Amino acid sequence: MSLSSTAKKGPAIAPQSTMPSTVEKQSTSAILTFKDYLARPTIASFVAGGVAGAVSRTVVSPFERMKIIMQVQGPGSTNYSGVWGTLRRMWKEEGWRGYMRGNGINCVRIVPYSAVQYSSYTIYKELIMEPGRTELDTSRRLSAGAMAGITSVVATYPLDIVRTRLSVQTASIGNLHVDRKHAPGMWSTGLLLYKTEGGIIALYRGILPTIMGVAPYVGLNFAVYESMRELLADERGNVTALGKLFSGAVSGAVAQTLTYPFDVLRRRFQVNTMKDLGYQYSSVWDAVVSITKKEGPFGMYKGLSANLLKVAPSMASSWLSFEIIKDLLQGK
Repeated sequence: MSLSSTAKKGPAIAPQSTMPSTVEKQSTSAILTFKDYLARPTIASFVAGGVAGAVSRTVVSPFERMKIIMQVQGPGSTNYSGVWGTLRRMWKEEGWRGYMRGNGINCVRIVPYSAVQYSSYTIYKELIMEPGRTELDTSRRLSAGAMAGITSVVATYPLDIVRTRLSVQTASIGNLHVDRKHAPGMWSTGLLLYKTEGGIIALYRGILPTIMGVAPYVGLNFAVYESMRELLADERGNVTALGKLFSGAVSGAVAQTLTYPFDVLRRRFQVNTMKDLGYQYSSVWDAVVSITKKEGPFGMYKGLSANLLKVAPSMASSWLSFEIIKDLLQGK
């Protein structure tokens, strides 16, 4: 081979590196794996439930606080009377902050609460589903919803009792000392409750009437919603956004109305050790007898009108948000 022919050959070309392509493939694979993980029914329900809870509670925060104030207002106090009168007083005393007081802790509580509730309902549905069926009958829906309600309450109850204390501590009820400028926040309220009122037991005070109310409430909520959804579905089983909103509003209103006395008991026991409110109960039965005797037959329904104004948009927005987020995660 001659020198001239050798010189004509160009420099050797190095093979192109496959490193960027490999990294890109690994990254794409990781993203797809994560998307597949989020698309799992339980995980999708958990994430969608958390989002739904935060959206729904923020939308109705003024009504939520108003309901709590009305529920804990004892027989000797009439400072907060009527829905619009109470809203005006809250605005006059505390401005827009009065409407949102306790909403931060409420969202901190409701995100895991709602996430656990929706995801555990999905799990319980699969556990008690009859072989060969894809949907539960009404009795099984009630059972799965009740178990989901109990699970979510036990998991997040301390946050609920702290939220109640935050909502009440700046209200003009009984002989409470109101210091709106220096009211303790979420963590200090929880710590004070733990240190001065019995430790971990204090953080679960009132859980029995809570479970008594939440179990049937959640069961009814899921059962009524899914039944309404089936009624409003088209031939393909699809339901419009308006249909989902309507189903959520009806399910929330029905469930809350039928179980409301338990909600009043829950709130009363959460503040039962606050002596300046003018009442203290030794048991659930003592509370029922005392409230009925001193506050009349409608004492167990204090705040119901405010709650119905809240629960319909709350559950409507919650169910719609849940369905939208879940469908996005599952690629529907």
